[in-house]
Amino acid sequence: MTPTTTPRTKRVTNDRVELARYTITGGERVVYGQRVLGVVRLVDHPARGRGRRYVIECGLTVMAELEAIVADYVEQATSWDTIPAAGAAYLLAELQVRDR
Repeated sequence: MTPTTTPRTKRVTNDRVELARYTITGGERVVYGQRVLGVVRLVDHPARGRGRRYVIECGLTVMAELEAIVADYVEQATSWDTIPAAGAAYLLAELQVRDR
């Protein structure tokens, strides 16, 4: 009798897609979306490829949700002139530097 084997599940990671760009005093940034194992994650990268990268959101499954998050994120970035995903401590430090 020949043993049966089940095919391994393919781990699918799609190419990242540019969803938005924004410019702040620190430079131009890009918001990318990428599907990994069936769920979408959003990340914030420096446009020139060098520098800190931030995860904005993971586990997105609905397109309307993704679009709303990207729109809000870019609006916050431009109105605050900073990277929203950098966190509250980063934002407070930036405000202190500006107030000097």
